[in-house]
Amino acid sequence: MRSASIYYDRALAGTLTETDDGLYTFVYHPEYVRLFPDLYLTFSMPVTDKVYTEKRLFPFFEGLIPEGWLLDIASKSWKINRNDRMGLLLACCENCIGAVSVIPDQQEHE
Repeated sequence: MRSASIYYDRALAGTLTETDDGLYTFVYHPEYVRLFPDLYLTFSMPVTDKVYTEKRLFPFFEGLIPEGWLLDIASKSWKINRNDRMGLLLACCENCIGAVSVIPDQQEHE
């Protein structure tokens, strides 16, 4: 399982997770729901306490991943398969242009 903390500006907005079964979930942080009920990341994911679940990476997060020659450089430099969308998001999107940041959570190895 891989996960990341999603920040909007400097506020912890929520957590994005890729489960071991290949599902993706996103949940807004309770404090973010309380303080910023109208400050959603994308129109398709309004601020709520419900968990969003998809079989593929959510389009909003997919859109943060570099494309073209920049994707080629990132994929080769970090040896990440171009189809590993979560891996690319975790490696490339900590300092995105705009207000959203994707900060990889530390994973404990067994």
